[in-house]
Amino acid sequence: MSILAAVATVALLVSGLPTEATVPVPVPVVSELDGTLRAVHEAGAFGAYSAVRDRGGLWRGAVGVADVRTGRPTHPGMHHRVGSVTKTFTAVAVLQLVGDGRIGLDAAVADHLPGLVADGLDPAVTVRMLLNHTSGIADYYRIVFPGDSPTALDENRFRGFRPGELAGLGLAAPATGAPGERYRYSNTNYILAGLLLERVTGKDAERHITDRVIRPAGLENTYFPRTPFIEGPHSRMYDSLFGLIDPPRDYSVYNMSWAWTAGALISTTDDLTRFHAALFGGELLAPAELAEMLTAVPIGDAPPYLPSSGLGVQTRKLSCGAFWGHDGGTTGAYTLAYASADGERQASVGINRLGYQTLDEEGWIEPHPIDTALLRHLDRALCGGDGPRGQTG
Repeated sequence: MSILAAVATVALLVSGLPTEATVPVPVPVVSELDGTLRAVHEAGAFGAYSAVRDRGGLWRGAVGVADVRTGRPTHPGMHHRVGSVTKTFTAVAVLQLVGDGRIGLDAAVADHLPGLVADGLDPAVTVRMLLNHTSGIADYYRIVFPGDSPTALDENRFRGFRPGELAGLGLAAPATGAPGERYRYSNTNYILAGLLLERVTGKDAERHITDRVIRPAGLENTYFPRTPFIEGPHSRMYDSLFGLIDPPRDYSVYNMSWAWTAGALISTTDDLTRFHAALFGGELLAPAELAEMLTAVPIGDAPPYLPSSGLGVQTRKLSCGAFWGHDGGTTGAYTLAYASADGERQASVGINRLGYQTLDEEGWIEPHPIDTALLRHLDRALCGGDGPRGQTG
């Protein structure tokens, strides 16, 4: 039985936690989703919002505060920076052009962007290598924001970056490996993917993704920001930068040009579930291109629950099996958005705080109770319910 199957009409507020069920849903499921989302707030997230969708309907919930100074509460429809979840949208746009015969997935990127060879682009790098992070191209992020520096975070708040500038920074840095050798996450890959979209279509990449991906998926609250401000109802977004900023600082106003097609999108948790339903339901990609998207390479030294990367998506192992989607961490916001590959079930959860963890002596991130609570909520959303807890994905 679907976790959102109609078996009872429910309207409840649990200890001040606003919830919304757009169709009748089982009382135990609603209360458990409420409880696991509340636990995210109790673990230290100032505010959290979530949506769970399947063929039976939609559940949305929110907890905590959107503004720690005024106590303004969150609500389920808040607009939210989704960071690297943007990469899935960009990958879909590229794969659509592959399906149209305008881009070869295993063609050299230099065939479309020859001018970048002089800037360090290896002619052996293919489009596929960009999308699954096996290009060996360095990540410009650590150049723009060196050493997790609060000063760099503040100095770049209103700076406008050009995509070619970001690509140049990554290409000029030492390669992380030979093309196709191994997985190494790099935002530069998706800046190059955006430049590729522009060269092939002759259109602004953000406009092309909007026209070919966002609108066809029926998303009403997903967009690339044109200013440092978030349009529509939103939370303030706080960053602790791994304890270097105390108390956490508000970065809800920030120029996201530094992330562009690698991480600048603003969306809602509801829109993200709708997007994944359209994607894995076959509405955005033909079967051949969707199969390519889900052809994965090992991530390598990643934790076991993130074993592999496809094209713009990664696998996440939960208690009932593997799901596809992406994490998104950016200035003051963190998002998890995952779905079953059969299009049956989708879930997304966002919080208005980033950098809440601490670093150990070697610079590795120490786990935090917020992370544990987020994964429990995601697991309950995607694996829980009255049905069998078998393999999904």
